Amino acid sequence: MWQLYQFPLCPFSRKLRLLMGEKNIAYELVRENPWEGRDEFWHLNPAGRTPVLHDAARNAALSDSQAICEYLEETVERNPMINGSALQRAEIRRLVALFDENFHADVTGPLLHERMKKRLVLRQPPDSRMLREAMKNAHAHLDYIDWLVDTRQWIAGPTLSLADLACAAQLSVADYLGGIDWKGHDQTRHWYSVMKSRPSFRPLLSEKMEGLPPPPHYALVDA
Repeated sequence: MWQLYQFPLCPFSRKLRLLMGEKNIAYELVRENPWEGRDEFWHLNPAGRTPVLHDAARNAALSDSQAICEYLEETVERNPMINGSALQRAEIRRLVALFDENFHADVTGPLLHERMKKRLVLRQPPDSRMLREAMKNAHAHLDYIDWLVDTRQWIAGPTLSLADLACAAQLSVADYLGGIDWKGHDQTRHWYSVMKSRPSFRPLLSEKMEGLPPPPHYALVDA
């Protein structure tokens, strides 16, 4: 069985977990705090980042969430998440990159540093200016997601895709950390409620980071 090295608030691990849930791929969670710099983990991934998907029986250790997702798309035929025409697949990949790179750099990454790493690892108070900037950036990204949801059935087109999973993974971490103001973003909030109601999402809603509880609305499907 696959072993997935991750920590609860890693958005890239969450994207992978959603994909594996949608594809019904069995795996075992292995808790890994990459900031601890364990030698055994660095041996699996010299970049020292989660997620890592490991199977000793196959002598396989896969790293980088997008590389792993592409591998699973190529090797597991059921429930494809990079689907449609060549143009549609290109749009899915474009949006996955947007959420993995831009949303994470603007919103999720700063929130993780200020509200998780500073609290649990560095034992420092958060920088309120950085938090305000992250929440301001979140509004701009939500405006774009609102437009996508208004003009398409799903984020990237007519069917559920990896773009939806990547977006929901980043949003879930930002929401857990209290960095999302949903006012004025009813389109995205409704789409996100649909995502939260999927069976693949339920394990994420029940998992918590010790010493860092989520806001009361976080696990509510219709909130």
